[in-house]
Amino acid sequence: MRRFLLRRLLHAVVVVWGVVTVVFFLVRLTGDPAAFLVDQTATREEVAAVQRQLGLDRPWIVQYLDFLAAAPRGDFGTSIRERRPAMKMVVEHFWPATVELAAAAIVLSTALAIPLGIVSATRKDHLADHASRIASLFLQSMPGFWLGLMLILVFAVQLGGLLPAYGSGGLRHLILPAVALAAAPLAQNVRLIRAGMLEVLQQDYVRTARAKGAPERRVLYRHALKNAALPFVTVTGLSLGFMLSGAIIIETVFSWPGLGRLLVQASAARDFPVIQAGVFLFGVIFVLVNLAVDLLYAVVDPRVRLS
Repeated sequence: MRRFLLRRLLHAVVVVWGVVTVVFFLVRLTGDPAAFLVDQTATREEVAAVQRQLGLDRPWIVQYLDFLAAAPRGDFGTSIRERRPAMKMVVEHFWPATVELAAAAIVLSTALAIPLGIVSATRKDHLADHASRIASLFLQSMPGFWLGLMLILVFAVQLGGLLPAYGSGGLRHLILPAVALAAAPLAQNVRLIRAGMLEVLQQDYVRTARAKGAPERRVLYRHALKNAALPFVTVTGLSLGFMLSGAIIIETVFSWPGLGRLLVQASAARDFPVIQAGVFLFGVIFVLVNLAVDLLYAVVDPRVRLS
């Protein structure tokens, strides 16, 4: 286990380094941020002075080496737009706004997916199964921004402001963006659980448990669900990484003050330090979530631990 953890951690370092390196050079191909900080009538000398002030007049390789030297200390420079430490801004938007939204969405999608998937599998080809499959297909194929706009149109406009359309501030503000963010993972999880349960319910140990007189609830949740949960665990882990990394579209639609919305604003202003700090946090989150999912396999399925 120690060897496995060490190998995965080394792999994670390489992945994060590769991602931030690619982003470092890509953002510099998008244009000169100095153009956003000067008047349209500014002379070339004035633009060059701003570039020198920001350190953007140096060769890219020199900027990159300085970046590599400072990044391990958490120093990603100062925001070009707000003149504040970039990593501090990223953390402030990530916690609590993005974490709060992601937690609500993952709890909602998981809490609904498990019972709906089980009902769909145990009542195969009945009305509940058909309704669940149609709803899952509809939600999974629906663009997130369109669903968000429809939720705003219905609950914030047609129903007379029953729920707020934008911003944060309480549970009422959280409901619509959490539902919009949870819709696609919910649909995917329902289909995964249904498929896994249909396969597991045909196994001999399930029939044996029923023959011994075990309660149906125990058969479903303790025997069948636990053995059908590996694909569900994988997809849920990836969904959590995506949500924690900032659901950019959903946060933008609902003006949610999270990390995703911050990166949209930083990209528009070519705020290189904020973009690089945000991508670094993205990479760390994804590799840690993937590592946690791998470790959780051994808990869910003893065969993985013993292999």
